[in-house]
Amino acid sequence: MTSALRPETTTEAVRRPGRWLALSVLVLAVLLVAVDATVLGLATPYISEDLEPTGSQLLWIGDIYSFVIAGLLVSMGSLGDRIGRKRILLYGATAFGAISVLNAYAGTPELMILARALLGVAGATLMPATLALIRNLFHDPRERSLAVGIWGATASAGTAVGPIAGGFLLEHFWWGSVFLINLPVMAVLVVVGVKLLPESRNPNPGPWDLTSVVLSLVGMVAAVYAVKEAATHGVDASALAAGLLGAGALYGFVRRQLTLPVPLLDMRLFRHRGFSGAVLADLLSILGLSGLVFFLSQYLQLVQGRRPLEAGLAELPAAIGAVAAGLVAGRAARRFSVRSVVAGGLAAVGLALAALTVIGQSTGYPLLGAALLVVGAGAGFSFTVTADVILSSVPKEQAGAASAVSETAYELGAALGIAVLGSIVTGVYRGFAGPPGTPAEAHESLGGAVEAASSLPAHTAEPLLDAARQSFVDGLTLAAGAGAAVLLAAAVAAWFMLRGQHLDDRP
Repeated sequence: MTSALRPETTTEAVRRPGRWLALSVLVLAVLLVAVDATVLGLATPYISEDLEPTGSQLLWIGDIYSFVIAGLLVSMGSLGDRIGRKRILLYGATAFGAISVLNAYAGTPELMILARALLGVAGATLMPATLALIRNLFHDPRERSLAVGIWGATASAGTAVGPIAGGFLLEHFWWGSVFLINLPVMAVLVVVGVKLLPESRNPNPGPWDLTSVVLSLVGMVAAVYAVKEAATHGVDASALAAGLLGAGALYGFVRRQLTLPVPLLDMRLFRHRGFSGAVLADLLSILGLSGLVFFLSQYLQLVQGRRPLEAGLAELPAAIGAVAAGLVAGRAARRFSVRSVVAGGLAAVGLALAALTVIGQSTGYPLLGAALLVVGAGAGFSFTVTADVILSSVPKEQAGAASAVSETAYELGAALGIAVLGSIVTGVYRGFAGPPGTPAEAHESLGGAVEAASSLPAHTAEPLLDAARQSFVDGLTLAAGAGAAVLLAAAVAAWFMLRGQHLDDRP
């Protein structure tokens, strides 16, 4: 009789001792990445004032992390399957902490962009490894659903901890301090993770194909850059060249995966309709959300005049909604259906974004807070269930690669959202008509306008700020409308693609 048929072995596999303590270490990495993403938005006005980036450089600072991480997630997830997910997680966490110091002390926009790109390289090792380790720690499907819910809730909690901690730091220290908070989290993760995390890897991994790694990175970065340039400047020669390069590299990547005996990414995963539907839902929903979220902190601070800590607290309802929804999402999907929970969550987010199209410079907090609560709850239901669907759709040996696909959709959606929706905000903003004497840098970003106004006489500064803020709000509401349309389209796609999909109830 094989060991797989012995009841005691099955029970041991399903109920691995120490699995919940190990999960607590994994969520530290998730918390770290979430905090890092949210504090950047809060620190953007200060970075803009100190480093004086152009509008284009400011967008690069915001999205280069997502560009790089999207290009490397599949490669790093596959590498973790080969060399060990614990090993790559701990190495990546150490690098993430070290590069955070470079981010904190970047003295020019160019160095800041480079530091964010390097942070993306380190960050690409973290998220796939955490989800893959959950897949291997929790064999019982209901426990795995709860673990994924805790994983997602922690990411959402990070979106609350980031602005609040970042707001406190920005009121007492310089903007670089928001990156240094990564260091103690990384230290705890590495020290405790060495003791608690079990190692897991694919027992028959095959070689790590460097050509596929390069094709994946070049394809993703070039394709997203093309979209960004087209959204900002129109379809010019550079955007077209980048788009062709990206499409060619991604085509070469897919062709190569289909011919390799042991591919970096098994393309057959996409034949599973539930897997493909979950990935598409993640990509579209983050695309619709991220551009708006990136500019929301600037709205709260530079338009409504809130202090950094107050702005951070103002974003708290989104995290509360996401945490609450994430913890019950698996149970809801089993009681009702996967497609109703995912599609319903996405539709709720879309309607909340639609409500934000009516905001103005003096919009009261009840509307903002209610919309953010609905956004958080809808996203919590959707993202938790799609992550569970993706993990349960593949053998545990491929958990790293499958998790990487999920995270790639997330990061690619974030990059595209900031590029497209962010370009809408920036494009509308730059067209504002300022009073005579308005300096050129005021048209680059709202932070630039605030900085320029500080050195102008009151009779020029006040109308300049009013015109700049109104133009920013006009761009923000237009982006909110576009985001709402994307989320509602994602809800419709999820309803059809996840038809008949159920969360796996087998070990």
